[in-house]
Amino acid sequence: MAVIIAGERSGVGKTTVTLALLAAMKARSQSDQSLVQSFKVGPDYIDPMFHSYITGLPCRNLDPVLTSESYVQSCFAKHSQNTEYSLIEGVMGLFDGATGHNDTASTAHIARLLNAPVVLILNCASTSRSIAAIAHGYRTFDPRIHIAGVVLNRVGSDRHLELLTQALEPLNLPILGVLRRQDDISIPDRHLGLVPTAEMSDLDGIIARLAYLGETCFDWEKLLPLIGSPHPLAPSPAGGKQDLLPSPDRRVGEGLRIAIAKDRAFSFYYADNLDLFAEMGAELVPWSPISDRQLPENIQGLYFGGGFPEVFAAELAENKSARASVQTAIKSGIPTYAECGGLMYLCDRIVDFQEQSFPMVNIFPTAAKMGKRLTLGYRQAIALQDSALVKKGDRVWGHEFHRSSLTEICDRPLYSLQGYDSHLQYPAEGWQSYQVHASYTHLHFGAQTHLLDRFLAHCR
Repeated sequence: MAVIIAGERSGVGKTTVTLALLAAMKARSQSDQSLVQSFKVGPDYIDPMFHSYITGLPCRNLDPVLTSESYVQSCFAKHSQNTEYSLIEGVMGLFDGATGHNDTASTAHIARLLNAPVVLILNCASTSRSIAAIAHGYRTFDPRIHIAGVVLNRVGSDRHLELLTQALEPLNLPILGVLRRQDDISIPDRHLGLVPTAEMSDLDGIIARLAYLGETCFDWEKLLPLIGSPHPLAPSPAGGKQDLLPSPDRRVGEGLRIAIAKDRAFSFYYADNLDLFAEMGAELVPWSPISDRQLPENIQGLYFGGGFPEVFAAELAENKSARASVQTAIKSGIPTYAECGGLMYLCDRIVDFQEQSFPMVNIFPTAAKMGKRLTLGYRQAIALQDSALVKKGDRVWGHEFHRSSLTEICDRPLYSLQGYDSHLQYPAEGWQSYQVHASYTHLHFGAQTHLLDRFLAHCR
């Protein structure tokens, strides 16, 4: 029930094309109330925010490393079954995955798991007849992948389009969309990708322009049968019946209230993680470390996701009452889970790109200092000690994505880290004190529900 929007490489316009199609489909569906469900390949947080803003439904991440192949299939089946249209945005280039040795966790990997057709975006700038060689190569590289058509992006003129069309004609590969160079819509970005939706003042205007592009630049007679037609899933990896999503024990979190930091500084959360809290009976209570003076009342746990605390460090520092409220709660023993930006907030201070220092909650005697180096990639984290989430010796999969580092190394780090290729070792990281589990490593609980079981048991 979905088509996958893939790029020949990063930067060819996957997100622009995906958002244009979603906006156009949403505009089309308003008359008959049909639903549009989106998905995103990989661990990204920000692109799904734009998806959800347009569709009104949580975008679901499809990541076989953070979860599993069967989880990806089950997640897709569950969330697409009651929607008329489904669209999946790929990651990087079509065959680019977690390692250069194979296409694990790539867009192609997801296409095989879901038996979904691929729409390939081609960057046509500075090329004409050669575009056919590029398209032919992608089409034949892996015969298991069905490329249903192409979108020509950055087309310079009518004559340029004529040359491209003539070159592609012998391939019998449908042209499903054409975007001109002047059609590029600029979405602001910064050091970790696009600027999140909550910070954009002209977002509705951008979406309106994207919807116009979506309606006028694509061949909907050819696209709609792909987006709305059922595509039976590939056989499950085990060769048997497709696994169902894990059935969490609702009693674990029954009656618990967990304060979740949600504002411009903290916005990186997987939709499936939030769903699992509810399915286990816990209530997530949103609050803002920027604007709320203290934590919500009657809570049994704290959850700090990632985000951009460095961008809002001055406002976070100015809210002394909120910082004191968090510090008091943590020192009283309330179980706390903090990842990446959440870890930074619990440090003594944040030092931004301009070398300005801002006081934070001061649970950990270290500063989070911004730098030029990007730390990025999947990690297998081996627990070196017990925490509110893990037991010593546990192995969990996560993902790192940050430009900050800590000035002090914990004398008893939470994790030792290996890369996706097990021979790649990374410095031990993570902090555990009181009942706080804090780490740069982002976790997806979907196929690791025992972690949430353990956290909620501590909260109880």
